[in-house]
Amino acid sequence: MSTDTQRLDDAYLGMRQSLYRVILRIVRDKAEAEELTQDAYLRARRALDQGSPTNIEAFLWQTARNLALDHIRRRKVRALHEPADFGAVEAAVVADPQPSIEDQTIQKDLVMAFNRALLKLPPRARSVWCLSRIDGLAYPDIARRLGVSPNTVFNDMKMAMAVLLEIKERLDR
Repeated sequence: MSTDTQRLDDAYLGMRQSLYRVILRIVRDKAEAEELTQDAYLRARRALDQGSPTNIEAFLWQTARNLALDHIRRRKVRALHEPADFGAVEAAVVADPQPSIEDQTIQKDLVMAFNRALLKLPPRARSVWCLSRIDGLAYPDIARRLGVSPNTVFNDMKMAMAVLLEIKERLDR
């Protein structure tokens, strides 16, 4: 252990309680004050690795004070953006927006089954379903595009939906 490290350790041990009390007065939370007191030592230790501060005690005081003030600033910013009544319990029950691996696998299986079923449909019924469900066209627009009556579009769509619903019901079982 270098002499600078020993000087820092001795200074910290002698000042620890005073540093803690000063930080506690600023942050008003015992656990946070304890953690910030330790952080002050760690920052001072890192500073020693980069070059020795001329006055270790003054450096510890200033580091502890700066850490406490930074903590207060972060707390104020956080309070502006987080609801006051949002606690750890609420945070634990926030749903993950990503589907689970199981749900992803089920969806992939469903898409593959739908694709197979669509390929088995007559070409016009497949076109009607794709134009309606994928392209978002209305039945009259589909009828004009395919050169058939709107009634034919309706019947083709009804057939396609029946086949796809049957596939979905089989997979849900």
